[in-house]
Amino acid sequence: MASATASDLRTPSHPVPQAANTSASTQFPPINIGTRRSTLAQIQARSVEQALKNAYPDRAYNICAVLAQGDKDKITPLQQLSQGENAKSLWTGELEAMLEAGELDIIVHCLKDMPTQLPETLMLGAILEREDPRDALIVSPRLPKDTNVATLPHGSTIGTSSIRRAAQLRRLHPHLQFKDLRGNVGTRLGKLDAEDSPYAAIVLAVAGLKRLGMESRISQYLSSDNGGVLHSVGQGALAIEIRKNDDVMQTMLQKVRCERTTRACSAERALLRTLEGGCSVPIGIETTWRGNKGLTVGAQPPDAFDKHGEAVAEAGPDLDDQELVLKTVVVSVDGKESVDHATARKVRSVEEAEAMGRDVAKMLLEKGADKILEKISAEKQWAAKKQLEEASAAS
Repeated sequence: MASATASDLRTPSHPVPQAANTSASTQFPPINIGTRRSTLAQIQARSVEQALKNAYPDRAYNICAVLAQGDKDKITPLQQLSQGENAKSLWTGELEAMLEAGELDIIVHCLKDMPTQLPETLMLGAILEREDPRDALIVSPRLPKDTNVATLPHGSTIGTSSIRRAAQLRRLHPHLQFKDLRGNVGTRLGKLDAEDSPYAAIVLAVAGLKRLGMESRISQYLSSDNGGVLHSVGQGALAIEIRKNDDVMQTMLQKVRCERTTRACSAERALLRTLEGGCSVPIGIETTWRGNKGLTVGAQPPDAFDKHGEAVAEAGPDLDDQELVLKTVVVSVDGKESVDHATARKVRSVEEAEAMGRDVAKMLLEKGADKILEKISAEKQWAAKKQLEEASAAS
């Protein structure tokens, strides 16, 4: 990457129409930030905007909200809406086209929604400090407040659109039922709370609930040690996508990126890329940092969480002196077959973190994860073919 000087950072990264708004203080065009239209997506975009404002207060910023393809169809289950890695383009396709065309300067994504392979002209410019990456169980208000996944009544229905979450829960709690549930966070909570709701509980990401100020709804924080659910690759982290030839943005983003989160998520994404799994494949992961004071989650301080899920500040050794602990599990859709692996290693760079992720993926494949993934792929192809045949017959 060509180096950028301080004066370069005040220069537009691509030609902008004369009619574009400009900052009164600099007379340079604003940085256009692309995001999805949901409330949560825009909250996340504003947090990135604020981070950039703190680092570069003399620049102006615009948030450009776009209706993504995946947001247009809220009925079709995700595993039917797309196949494999293509599922992720449901949330990124339109935005990436605008970025390539120069209509946007950056795109803010939930890292878990980003494909592990990006378009040739685009790149992951930065990963920001990670919010709590865990999943959360939200129990129906009709059940006792202290209900958790282990004490849900026999035959209870859990609402989730995630095969990963359902598969892991089926593995440990085969008496539970699952029903597809889509929509934004508010919509899902509303469906849970309705008097005639079929759901006893739903599962959502802790990060989204916290960003929306709804963490009071969390009944149980799920993890490998609590509920037996590992989170999605990249969950809880915000990522910024840019053009590869935009040296100015690459340099600017160095001030807002989080090295700790970047290393952990790079290991996660390298593992997923090696397994060639999409967002609808039941691959759970959990990365933590182990220093001289025990385990800390893969985010910046505060690093640890107490039994109530509250953050606890904990000082540790230098990042290069800590070990990245990586736990992962691949589970069949019915929860009856699974392969897991856990390891720890010092990773002193993104490259070393990616190598760790690839090594763990190879270990999973040697243990039989390839057979589980092949079966899942075949089942998805059969389901898609059946759906197409039914649609043709009905037309």
